[in-house]
Amino acid sequence: MNAILKIKDLSVVFHTFEGKIQALDRIGFEVFPGETMGIVGESGCGKSVTSLAILRLIPTPPGEITNGSIDYRGTDILSLPPSAMRTVRGQKISMIFQEPMTSLSPVFTVGEQVSEVYRQHKKLKRREAMEQSIEMLKKVNIPEPQKVSRYYPHEMSGGMRQRAMIAMALACKPELLIADEPTTALDVTIQAQVIDLIKGLQKEMGMSVIFITHDLGVVAHTAKRVVVMYMGRIVEEAFAGEIFGAPLHPYTQGLMYSIPRIGEKLRGAKQPLKEIKGVVPSLLKLPQGCKFSDRCGHVMEVCRQREPELTMVEKDHRCRCWLHSAG
Repeated sequence: MNAILKIKDLSVVFHTFEGKIQALDRIGFEVFPGETMGIVGESGCGKSVTSLAILRLIPTPPGEITNGSIDYRGTDILSLPPSAMRTVRGQKISMIFQEPMTSLSPVFTVGEQVSEVYRQHKKLKRREAMEQSIEMLKKVNIPEPQKVSRYYPHEMSGGMRQRAMIAMALACKPELLIADEPTTALDVTIQAQVIDLIKGLQKEMGMSVIFITHDLGVVAHTAKRVVVMYMGRIVEEAFAGEIFGAPLHPYTQGLMYSIPRIGEKLRGAKQPLKEIKGVVPSLLKLPQGCKFSDRCGHVMEVCRQREPELTMVEKDHRCRCWLHSAG
C-alpha cells in the first residue's frame, strides 16, 4: 500500500533574539490510507510544529523550514505556490487546532464559520453553504444544529466548540485529518465522546488521521502506529502494540512507567509513581550527543559524544538509541 503522506528529513528553525532554535531536526515518517498515526511527547517536543509544517502554517518570520520534503500524493507540498496550497489546505488535508476558543473567531457565528469552508472550497452560495454547515453540525452530534448555528463561540461549551471545529475540519471530506490535542481542556467524559466521534467519522469517510497528543491513554485508544518525539527528533516509531508492550528507547520506557496504574494500588502496592528524572533541556543549549543523555539511566560515554541515528531495530520498529545501534 502506498503512503498518502511522506515526510523526509524535515527541519524547522525559529530565529529568536536569544539565538536559533532547532524545533524539528530531520524528522521523517509516512501515513497510509485509512490509518491513524499517533504522535506523542512532552510539551515543546515539536508535535504541533510538525502539524503546522505539513500545512505550511509556520509563521515566517521567525520560523523557517530549512530542509526536507513533504510529499502528498506525489507532490512536494513545500514547492507549491500559495494558491495551490490553499486548495490542499482544508480540502485535501485538514486540521483540528488545539484550542477551539482561540481558533474560532469571536465575531462570527459558528454557522457562518463552518459555511465559509463550503463557500471557499466548494464555491457554494451563502444560503446553500449555510444549509450544508447545519447538516455538518448535525453530523458531529450537535443538538438543535439550526439553533446552534446562530450561536457565537462564547455561547457554547468547550465540548460543543470542539465539535464545531471538527465540523469545519471535515466539511470538505479531507483525505487526511490532523488532530492537534483535540481533547485538551475537556473533561474525561467529553474527551471520550470527541475521540469516538473522530473515529466514527474516520470510518465513515475513509480518511487517515494524525493524532497529536501527550496523553498515552488517548494514543492507546486511537492509534495503529505511534511516533515518539523528544526535543524536535523522532526517538522511536512502531506499531502501538510494540510501543506499549516492548518500548525500546529509554524515553519511551519512562513515559510508559510514569502512567498511574490503579490496579497496583488496589492490590495494596505502595510503590511511588515513577518519573523521568531531570528536566527538559533548553533548545538553545542542547547536549552535544544524545539529547536525552542527561536524563537517561542507561547513559554511556558514546551517548554524550555523538547523537545516534534513527535506525530500524526490528521489522517496522525504529529507535534512536546507542543501546540498539550497531555503532
